[in-house]
Amino acid sequence: MTKDTLTPPAEDNRVVDLREALEERYLSYALSTITQRALPDARDGLKPVHRRILHAMRLLRLDPKGAYKKSAKVVGDVIGGLHPHGDQSVYDALVRLAQDFAMRYPLVDGQGNFGNIDGDSAAAYRYTEAKMTDVATRLLEGLNDDAVDFKATYDGTAEEPVVLPANFPNLLANGSQGIAVGMATSVPPHNVSEICDAALHLILNPSAPVADLLQFIPGPDFPTGGVLVEQAGAIRTAYETGRGSFRLRASWVREDKGRGVYQIVVTEMPYGVQKGKLVEKIAELLLAKKLPLLKDIRDESADDVRLVIEPRAGTVDPAILMEQLYKLTDLEQRIPLNLNVLDKGIVPKVMSLKEAIVAWLDHRKDVLVRRSRNRLRDIATRLEVLDGYIIAYLNLDEVIRIIREEDDAKVSLMATFGLTDNQAEAILNMRLRSLRKLEEIELRREHDALSKEKIELDTLLASEPRQWGEITKQIRDLKAAFPAFGADGKPHPRWGRRTRFGEASDVDADEIESQMIEKEPITVILSEKGWVRAMKGHTSEIDEKSFKTGDRLKLSVHAQTTDKLLLLTTGGKVFTLQGDKLPGGRSQGEPVRLMIDIDEGQDIIDLFVHRPGAKRLIASRKGDGFVVSEDELIALTRKGKQVLNVSATEEAKALVPVEGDMVAVVGENRKLLVFAVSELPEMTRGKGVRLQKYKDGGLSDIKTFSALSGLVWSDSSGRSFVRPLTELAEWQGERASAGRTVPAGFPRNNRFVG
Repeated sequence: MTKDTLTPPAEDNRVVDLREALEERYLSYALSTITQRALPDARDGLKPVHRRILHAMRLLRLDPKGAYKKSAKVVGDVIGGLHPHGDQSVYDALVRLAQDFAMRYPLVDGQGNFGNIDGDSAAAYRYTEAKMTDVATRLLEGLNDDAVDFKATYDGTAEEPVVLPANFPNLLANGSQGIAVGMATSVPPHNVSEICDAALHLILNPSAPVADLLQFIPGPDFPTGGVLVEQAGAIRTAYETGRGSFRLRASWVREDKGRGVYQIVVTEMPYGVQKGKLVEKIAELLLAKKLPLLKDIRDESADDVRLVIEPRAGTVDPAILMEQLYKLTDLEQRIPLNLNVLDKGIVPKVMSLKEAIVAWLDHRKDVLVRRSRNRLRDIATRLEVLDGYIIAYLNLDEVIRIIREEDDAKVSLMATFGLTDNQAEAILNMRLRSLRKLEEIELRREHDALSKEKIELDTLLASEPRQWGEITKQIRDLKAAFPAFGADGKPHPRWGRRTRFGEASDVDADEIESQMIEKEPITVILSEKGWVRAMKGHTSEIDEKSFKTGDRLKLSVHAQTTDKLLLLTTGGKVFTLQGDKLPGGRSQGEPVRLMIDIDEGQDIIDLFVHRPGAKRLIASRKGDGFVVSEDELIALTRKGKQVLNVSATEEAKALVPVEGDMVAVVGENRKLLVFAVSELPEMTRGKGVRLQKYKDGGLSDIKTFSALSGLVWSDSSGRSFVRPLTELAEWQGERASAGRTVPAGFPRNNRFVG
């Protein structure tokens, strides 16, 4: 092979800017995805694939009262002449249109296995059959009356509608989901009766704000029911902006089984949740011991949803158990709202609730005008023919003579009676049986009726208020076909609202968190070098060999896995540790500094179990302090909470429980001061007030006690000493006093515990 044969022709040598070429091609792809695949049209709420499926079913005459046909036939016609994509994607779209748990108002009536709420797939299209529902025929209503524009199909051999006439607010009623390039859409379904009420209100009050429409459309209405617990303000903002979300929960009831035993039965699932996968998820959490309040779950569903949840005991609060399940499983879903649709089928736009309804109403007006004009054209053509028939009846003998004797009867008829081409053609095509006298009467009656209808249509086209009046009548007829309430005043079993409104439980979040943890006793061990671990059970015997070389025990605390532990550092910060999150006791633990952000150079002073509602006295080495609630010490982040303000040269010294009405403070100078707790302020953060005055050194220890019980201390051998308040008179004084030398027998380490 020579070099010349490898060189392409000169005319094919082109220099292409890669960036420009990619931008051009990607833009074309993005626009195609947005307009031809992912986003629905605001007017009929359909994507092209759904519109083509319904159009193909219309051509196959799959009317609601007709017979079913194989889904394979529908799919074949769609991909063969309308939608050049994969057969499986088209069939998946058709299946969704038939699922009553996915569509609030199904557009396809399916026969066979079309899947279920458990997540099972539909049968292959060769096994299922389909036809249109009444809703689909409403969307197609007027397609033969020039109601909308048509365009050539992809191969140019036929035509398809650009948009459907849509005598049904399908965008909001059935919703839509889609992901395009750089944008997405998510419209939840709504109740069509409520949409009709809002549309009627907008016709009478075009300037009405979205807030007014919420009295008619309080929120979405999902085919699977559920309870909407979103706040009214958030719902209003979502509908005003076209962006937001709705918090949806499963519906449940409590069934008592006697003797204090009960079970919870879930009767309605959140929209889009597959029941089978949900049961598997809950079972996994149960095995992982992440649902300690739950005993068992089983699916007893038949045609309806019945998910039975058994609590661990009859004393379990069902509200707390359900809150746990809402938090950890798909029994609670956040349904997004992103009303990003194609405005007039061309421009992507995020619409508000009002704009979406107005887009449908404007489309209905365009359809009404186009259908009326088309009807006028049909009437004009028919009146022209009727005028010709009447002339023929008035001159019947002459007409017969011309037809029998003239060589060109059509031309002779036109010349003799002044007929048009259409009139002459119609007369020549008349049947002999139409020459009865009775037929002449019928023709005149039809002529009068059409003339009257023509006047009414002319009046309608000339008056916009009359047009809106006709649309109002259509919407009222639509509402009557899908009533929200039955004749007895109760919600209609099929068309009534399914999704109810409720409020989220007021169960405390901390209580839910604690109930989600298996409650077990533990002993928390903290070493001198800051390694922490939790041994199972409560024990006072700790093996010194379990510490690293050169390390030893600093503190041990008896707690439960559900407890929060508070840790004080010399910098005056308090950190929170979760009992269930601590490393196991079989190892040497982990450095506590990996769990919380203790500042460099600061040491740990104390570690204790948080007691809700209790109070503590915090103090610095300098002798300043105050009373603080333990609830105020909880820190939600790794950085902890700064409680006691200390300078760079000072440090926090103690954080002791307030267990009486008196305070005993001893300094490094071995002077003791006793005063009332009431002299100390209760604060959440700060420096506090002076507890004891020192010339040299600082605070050594502090303790609170009851005046009735007296002050207790113990020596290094474990012996306890009690001094009644009456014997402490010489040590009592006002806060910030210097105090007096400790009484005889006080521990040499200057601490109340030897």
